[in-house]
Parts: sequence; structure tokens; C-alpha cells
Amino acid sequence: MMTARTVARTGRAPAAARSAQRRRCRWALSGDGDYLRYHDEEWGRPLHDDRRLFEMLTLEGAQAGLSWSTILRKRAGYRHAFANFDPRRVARFDARRRAALRRDTGIVRNRLKIDATVSNARAFLALQREFGSFDRYLWSFVAGRPIVNRPRDGAVPARTPLSDTISRDLARRGFRFVGSTIVYAFLQAVGVVNDHARGCFLCPPRRAPQRRGRPAPRSK
Repeated sequence: MMTARTVARTGRAPAAARSAQRRRCRWALSGDGDYLRYHDEEWGRPLHDDRRLFEMLTLEGAQAGLSWSTILRKRAGYRHAFANFDPRRVARFDARRRAALRRDTGIVRNRLKIDATVSNARAFLALQREFGSFDRYLWSFVAGRPIVNRPRDGAVPARTPLSDTISRDLARRGFRFVGSTIVYAFLQAVGVVNDHARGCFLCPPRRAPQRRGRPAPRSK
């Protein structure tokens, strides 16, 4: 328990207490420790590792119709079931392997979602061959720079023109469970879009407008 003596002796509150005092996005305040860690350590941070990108695309698709807390609780099970999200290995899952996954209580045992993960791995590899990496493909939609929105709490959209565009392109390339709402959640998760709300300690500060310097004097 934090006491006045503790603060007086150290000059600051313990890390856990300081964390509890921080303001966060409203959705992270459910009291669920997994939610809190996910918000503080992952959500909105730019991600460029292809395997992690494949993981988040898979998990966001698995969430369809479910709560994100359900997926977070099963995250370790997903990593075990899907070869730590190595797309090359997942792309080789045959009918027997997929049937075994439908009996795996560590993941969402939905046949369509399991089959989509395997076919998405194959589409993912094709994208890597075309662009060099999935990371390069994805971040090209925003010229390599995150979109920082600084929304009011509770005013985050479910989809945007950007997610519509990427959703259509992924579907054209053979991906499944990539509707615009799922894609927007994915973009938020991997930091292509930063939607930490105003007041959240992770919300980037507003950029000060650049001052224009005086024009250089013309030479005579």
C-alpha cells in the first residue's frame, strides 16, 4: 500500500501507483489487466515486423463477433496453434491440421476463421513477394507516417476512407475477414493510425504550427 511516508522518503509514488493515476482512453478502463497492458504497451505504436503484422491481422479477424478481451485471453493459444504466426508455416496447414485446430480450445474454434487464417497466410506471402514485405505494402498507404487523430474520447470512427481502400485491396488479393471495420481496428492496433484520445497519457501532443521566417532580401 502506498503511504505518505513512502512518497516522502522517495520523493515520488511507486510505479504502480503512478500508472494508476495516468489518464487513459476510456476503452482501457474496464479493470481488465490484459486490456490495460495492451493499451499501454502496444495499441497505437507503429509496428513494422511482418510476423507481428500477420499476428495482429489474424487476431483482429478472429475478433469478429466477439470481444477483444476474449482474443487477448487466447493470444498465447493462437501463437501456439499458428506456429507463432510464421506465415510460411501457416500457409502449409493441410486439411488434417485445420481439423485439429477446430478442436483446440486455446483459440476461437470457428471453421471459417481458421480456414481464412491459412488462406490469408498464402495471400500474405504473395504480397511479400510483390512488395518485398507486408510492412512496405501497408505503410505505403500513409507514405510511411502514422496518422495522428487526437480524437475526443468516445468519438473514434468504426471505419474511414483509408480502411475502406485497404479493405478492398486486401479482399482483391484474396484475404478474408478483412472488412473495413476489421481493417480500421488493425490500423489502430499497429500504429498506422494513432487514435489515443485527447487527455490519454499516450496521446501525441499537438504539433505547434511552423513559423514562417522573413523572406530573404532580394539582391540588387
